[in-house]
Amino acid sequence: MLQLRSILFFIFQIVWTIPYAIVCFISFPFLSRVRRYWVAAGWCKVVIWVGDKLCGMRYRVIGWENLPETPAVLLSKHQSAWETVALPALMPRPLCFVFKRELLYVPFFGWALGLLSMIHINRSKGTDAFQSVVAQGRERLAEGSWIIMFPEGTRTKTGSRNKYKSGGARLAVATSAPVVPIAHNAGRVWPRNSFVKYPGEVIVSIGPVIETAGRTAEAVNADVAEWIEREMVRIDPSAYTAKAAKAAPHSSDASGSSDKPDTTPRT
Repeated sequence: MLQLRSILFFIFQIVWTIPYAIVCFISFPFLSRVRRYWVAAGWCKVVIWVGDKLCGMRYRVIGWENLPETPAVLLSKHQSAWETVALPALMPRPLCFVFKRELLYVPFFGWALGLLSMIHINRSKGTDAFQSVVAQGRERLAEGSWIIMFPEGTRTKTGSRNKYKSGGARLAVATSAPVVPIAHNAGRVWPRNSFVKYPGEVIVSIGPVIETAGRTAEAVNADVAEWIEREMVRIDPSAYTAKAAKAAPHSSDASGSSDKPDTTPRT
């Protein structure tokens, strides 16, 4: 049954994406930048809704009160394709993704993406690529958008982490924008490199604003990594407890102390 539902969800995405992209191509020249974004976000909202109804991939967001009224840089955990679709559908402001330029050549999806005000990275430019990102980032922030990046770079397995790259923190420091960390457990329902989608609840946790004024990118990045990974243990404790138990030695020390992470909800 899970495979059948996953197949139907895959077919739906194909059937839904092609005509929607065509509508975008036709309508975008007559729409403002902001209207273009919300038309594109409509595709995301429908995909997330169908994923819930068809595959049981429901979600819950906590920490709405932490979102600032000003432009900001959002730095999110990256476990799945789910968050790349869901966050534009959920966030109250336009999101500006930072992505490699090659994605613009993906049929329909990439073509529509190219008509939006996103930040493109041309990796062939070497060290000049980041300066281009900063310049584009300032423009997007001035327009009122939130820039979103995934500091781990690639999707991680549930219960694990990759090294947090400092590019997002460097961009925030260079543009004097505050940072909002985001944790979630989307890998539970839409695992990386998995065709099968699983029923369950995705918890998206929005963290408190991390100020960047007068700070180094390294310090900001360390705060982001620390908050996200601590929050991951809280919202998905079984994934991290199982990993810790597997890595723990078979014998216990004389004091009987436990190395399990503290999963007590924080207030």
